[in-house]
Amino acid sequence: MAVVIRLQRFGKRTQPHYRIVAIEKKRGPFGKPLEVLGHYNPRADKLKDKVHIKAANYEKWIKCGARTSQTVSSLVKKISQESDKV
Repeated sequence: MAVVIRLQRFGKRTQPHYRIVAIEKKRGPFGKPLEVLGHYNPRADKLKDKVHIKAANYEKWIKCGARTSQTVSSLVKKISQESDKV
């Protein structure tokens, strides 16, 4: 079972909102996720309002061998850089 951590879009057509999910690769864009790890709102002003990830659950899936999409990995890097500055 190949698990990926990626974004899953929901919301209105003009107001996108994304869930960060752990999902089997074969399930496609609208498949049921194994676990919802957080959310991403690209229309928010501040980074802490844009991205929210449950770090413990994210780390658990990474340790189990899940791969992240490029977008999710860049969001995680931005969050870690922001937390390092504080």
